[in-house]
Amino acid sequence: DYIFYTDWAWTSFVVFSVSQSTMLAVGAIYYMLFTGVPGTATYYATIMTIYTWVAKGAWFALGYPYDFIVVPVWIPSAMLLDLTYWATRRNKHAAIIIGGSLVGLSLPLFNMVNLLLIRDPLEVAFKYPRPTLPAYMTPIEPQVGKFYSS
Repeated sequence: DYIFYTDWAWTSFVVFSVSQSTMLAVGAIYYMLFTGVPGTATYYATIMTIYTWVAKGAWFALGYPYDFIVVPVWIPSAMLLDLTYWATRRNKHAAIIIGGSLVGLSLPLFNMVNLLLIRDPLEVAFKYPRPTLPAYMTPIEPQVGKFYSS
């Protein structure tokens, strides 16, 4: 819902930044520490990016505007994480602290630039009116207090 996004844009940006940074850093560092293979964060981020492109295509096929789904910018932050892991091979705690901090600081920055480049959600809302719900999904108003006096 475009209006919902407009009302909650800042909150959703913060929530998604925290969750995506955590998902990338924890998932990739966990994998790197147990396999010892650098470069896995970028691989992980590439998979998530492709998955989001597929979801974006699915929503577009359903009739939503192309920028209804915004693909997050994971790959540059993941490359920083891989670089940190490569630079701190001997100290796993440094990889976690420095790499996690770099991801946590860079991912919201990249995504803020990404969000500045998309069209205004209110403008999109007027160009693409929300599709009407089919009859079986139309909400029924609750009959509150109908039988109160009987």
